[in-house]
Amino acid sequence: MNDIALTVQQTARPTGFPAPDHFRFAESPVPEPSPGTALVENLYWSVDPYHREMMDGDFELNAPLEGRTLGRIVESRDPALPEGEIVFHRHGWRTHSVVRPEETRLLPHHDGVPLSAHLSLLGGTGLTAYVGLTRIARLREGDDLFVSAAAGGVGTATGRFARLMGAGLLVGSAGSAAKVAHLKEHVGYDEAFDYHAGPVAEQLAKAAPDGIDVFVDNVGGDHLAAAIGALREHGRVVRIGTVGQYNTQEAPPVLFNHADVVEKSLRVEGFLVSNYRELQEELYEFAVPHLLDGRLTPDETVVDGFEGIVDAFVSMLRGGNTGKMIVRRTGNGL
Repeated sequence: MNDIALTVQQTARPTGFPAPDHFRFAESPVPEPSPGTALVENLYWSVDPYHREMMDGDFELNAPLEGRTLGRIVESRDPALPEGEIVFHRHGWRTHSVVRPEETRLLPHHDGVPLSAHLSLLGGTGLTAYVGLTRIARLREGDDLFVSAAAGGVGTATGRFARLMGAGLLVGSAGSAAKVAHLKEHVGYDEAFDYHAGPVAEQLAKAAPDGIDVFVDNVGGDHLAAAIGALREHGRVVRIGTVGQYNTQEAPPVLFNHADVVEKSLRVEGFLVSNYRELQEELYEFAVPHLLDGRLTPDETVVDGFEGIVDAFVSMLRGGNTGKMIVRRTGNGL
């Protein structure tokens, strides 16, 4: 094991899109675990849109960043953390982490399931999609869905899960013709459109002329306005994120017919996936059999090398990923 540890630290608050010079890589000796802890050599890192919001004040400057991470326990001083086991934890954006049992989750052994899936379909990304469909939308067989940012991690997971749950028409928006093609050819979306190609409301009306039952929203803005107009009576809006505003200091207000919410008896509900962690095992029960029989496939953009984590994050915010953006340690053997 290398005796030098690398951590990523945020050095300044960005205005608009972050850039690599808002971060730095800091070197230090590999830490030693104290009693009740274990040293983890990290193998996979998740970069997520919510990190952009945290850069505005939640992340402490000049300190290691947090993030969802998978790693191997290489030295343990607690029997609850056996050496050699793979764990999930949130002390990410560093090559080595010292963790306590309550800060980790030992990953189950599912032969045939790629380890990276625990950061995509089986991780927080997949859990977000699962909660949105089962607890917030309360998806019914035959429901017609529209999903914004459908080619991202949550969007692809939502489409794949909804198809397995018996959804009707699946419509997605994405940021390029290539992503639109991926959604229709690989993920299971019936219709998809590039939101750059014209007004969202017009493109949605063309893709779903009879309206929709559920809108899963990762963007906000004109996507939210268009969906409220297209929703049928008793339609549901699942608010997951507002990526369209993360890098815009003065985003324009969302303009829609507010009377629609009352007259069509719409329900608009947001949630934080951190409040639904007790559903992790339920997600495994649903998704793992489909992963093993090939009916479910992770959508991932994988960047090799921890040194590329900042560039991967910036690229993800600018739409450079299809599916979940993941950074992989080179030569990890997994």
